[in-house]
Amino acid sequence: MSFALPPLTSPVRRIGAHEFDFSKQVAVMAIVNRTPDSFYDGGRNFALEDAVAACLAAVGEGADWVDIGGLPFAPGEPLPVEEEAERVVPVIEELRRASDVVVSVDTFHAEVARRSIAAGANVINDTTGMSDPDIARVVADSDATLIITHSLAEPRTQFPRPHYGDVVNDVAGFLRRRVDEAIDAGVPASRIVIDPGPDLNKNTLHTLELVRRFDEIAAIGLPVLAALSNKDFIGETLGLPKERRLPGSLASATACILGGARIVRVHEVAETVAAVRMTEAVLGLREPVYLKHNMGEFNE
Repeated sequence: MSFALPPLTSPVRRIGAHEFDFSKQVAVMAIVNRTPDSFYDGGRNFALEDAVAACLAAVGEGADWVDIGGLPFAPGEPLPVEEEAERVVPVIEELRRASDVVVSVDTFHAEVARRSIAAGANVINDTTGMSDPDIARVVADSDATLIITHSLAEPRTQFPRPHYGDVVNDVAGFLRRRVDEAIDAGVPASRIVIDPGPDLNKNTLHTLELVRRFDEIAAIGLPVLAALSNKDFIGETLGLPKERRLPGSLASATACILGGARIVRVHEVAETVAAVRMTEAVLGLREPVYLKHNMGEFNE
């Protein structure tokens, strides 16, 4: 069995101070949420100093970039733009003073995106599929990259019992339409990443189908982000709470990489970096760090 990865229309990307060739590598994106009600850590990084420390720790563990969020995706009360910006912008500023790591901001507000880019963010990660049409124009007026994610609900609202005719075809069609809209707004395709949105307005069976057929999303030709870490589909599949979902997260990330994912968004950085680098080696995208076993006259 061999893996034929879908070709990319613009694999080489300059994002901030770093160049990525997504035909030859997979990037690891670390999640740092500065929210009191974070899905995973429950507010552990809400204090500014804790959020900055978490970002730098992720860099130390090998993260290629850090994704900073100030508002959960889950349904809830709206958060004023000013308050969201006050959560993420200081983290960006502090991190930018200490590191040249790629910085992305998880937001669906064009104004938060504008302020984040001004503070030094390189990527806007919109998990609502451009619910604010101005977000594409903000990105177009900068050097930033835009991540377009599939989701159907209005931001922070319920979306009960999601239904799809064919979840993969439906998601791919949505992403193609949103990419066209972003290009029409002035964002070049060479600065667009797509994300099928596992678990976002999808049940566990939908998400498993997306993972299984990830190559069909990658066939769109743009780098694809796999944001799977510790999500509910893993918990429901394995019957495990959030704190015990790392093995399922690593297995899911590996499956997506074999299907063409070029960025993985994760909570546990060190473990994921090791799994990603091993998967790259299996795919022939990287060489082992060293060769010793059975390489000489004597076995060691």
